[in-house]
Amino acid sequence: MNILKYIFIVFALAVTGLALGVAVPRHPAHSDIASPADASRRILVLSNPIHTDIAVPVDADLLTRFAFLRDGSLELNHPGLRYIVFGWGGRAFYTQTPTWADLKPMPVLKSFTVDRSVMHVALAGNIPLFDPSVMAVDLSAAGYAKMLDFIVASFSRPEGREVPLIGQSYGRDDAFFEAEGAFNVLVGCNIWTAAALRQAGIGTGWWTPLPWLLTRSLRLHDDAGVFSRGFSRSGDSDE
Repeated sequence: MNILKYIFIVFALAVTGLALGVAVPRHPAHSDIASPADASRRILVLSNPIHTDIAVPVDADLLTRFAFLRDGSLELNHPGLRYIVFGWGGRAFYTQTPTWADLKPMPVLKSFTVDRSVMHVALAGNIPLFDPSVMAVDLSAAGYAKMLDFIVASFSRPEGREVPLIGQSYGRDDAFFEAEGAFNVLVGCNIWTAAALRQAGIGTGWWTPLPWLLTRSLRLHDDAGVFSRGFSRSGDSDE
């Protein structure tokens, strides 16, 4: 009976912690950024059951700023390129688990301790905005610039330039790079995504370790207009 009591207490504390992580607001990092309600730039937050990425629409300025991605054998001049997708995570789990079928015990165990981090970059064509795994977020120009600064700063530059992990990609259209910071299950990929959004002027929950916690907190702490325009035309597949 005592064991069941302790299990219940731990479960209740975990649920309370997650609820507070969503409900307690963590405000944007910069108070001088114009309101995202007057947004001129749109990015996408992409979710799967455990991970989120940020998809940034391609333009000439973005390709110039991230020209170093070519060092990871990414074809930035592909005519079908519409988005560059950025994610941060633990090196062992991220690089060794391209699909659930590739799940192995050791990378999972590593994610529950402390692991070196990596940036994962993928090239994408049109992304359907009506897909439930896609959240369109409208940013001010200043917020967008701050978010890009944050993404760039997430790449490690030990000798003055970014370091691709050669041979670690899932396929031809993605690459891994050395990243700043250490990864663990409490400070993981979705915490990075939340931090990037706060740099862009978006409020989040205080602690959102899972994708659905992050997206719920975004809806809770931000004006609905920041997101609704992404779904204004059912069937849209791009901007």
